[in-house]
Amino acid sequence: MTVPLDGAVVGPAHVDDVDDVARLEEIALGPDAWSRRLVEDGIGGRLPTVHYLVARVAGSVAGYAVVSVAADVAELQRIAVDPALRRTGVATLLLDAGVAVSGEAERMLLEVREDNEGAQAFYAARGFTELDRRPRYYRDGAAALVMVLPLTGPERNVWATA
Repeated sequence: MTVPLDGAVVGPAHVDDVDDVARLEEIALGPDAWSRRLVEDGIGGRLPTVHYLVARVAGSVAGYAVVSVAADVAELQRIAVDPALRRTGVATLLLDAGVAVSGEAERMLLEVREDNEGAQAFYAARGFTELDRRPRYYRDGAAALVMVLPLTGPERNVWATA
């Protein structure tokens, strides 16, 4: 069950957020985490197609999302929420903001671990469907499901009613 989180705000990440995002990256992704340097490059605008978004609760970073947009495809590369704030609506706010920065993209893609049933259910409830599988995608050998969300037509705002 998702409980709405009062006072949560989502916006672009700033250089001051690098340490918090890198910390959450490590917590959420462990051995598959991006380096602090890569996070810093992304937040600092040195990766031209990449948008870092942060959710703040009471002024602190509660979660982040990374969306890359190239031509007609947006890719949700990362979404992570502080473990203490999971299931409070922060991920939904981040996903909504990720779709918003996708501009004219026609679809959003993402990869999710095949053994992460909670994340798969979260995405499916918001209109994502399985498109493909990538064997041995993660360092530990786990496969990734590739999921897609149409960003054109009536499907674009399907998660707003979920």
